[in-house]
Amino acid sequence: MPLRFAADVSTAKTDYGTVLLDQRSGEYWELNPTATLVIDTLMAGGDEEAAATAITEAFDVTAERARADVSALVEQLRAGGLAV
Repeated sequence: MPLRFAADVSTAKTDYGTVLLDQRSGEYWELNPTATLVIDTLMAGGDEEAAATAITEAFDVTAERARADVSALVEQLRAGGLAV
């Protein structure tokens, strides 16, 4: 399922990944390059499996671990109210 950030979440790419600002709470979330690859894939319309595949192609990680990491990231973003 494609990922979208909530309307009051701002994003900024950095040399180290992506920073998210939740404008409701004033809290920042810093995403590393792996998490940035995941959100870029999902926001471009890819599903979680496509994001896991992108991770295994870019990093030395098993498909099982990549799927678990993608799922955990999406769950955290949604639980934090950052993504819908």
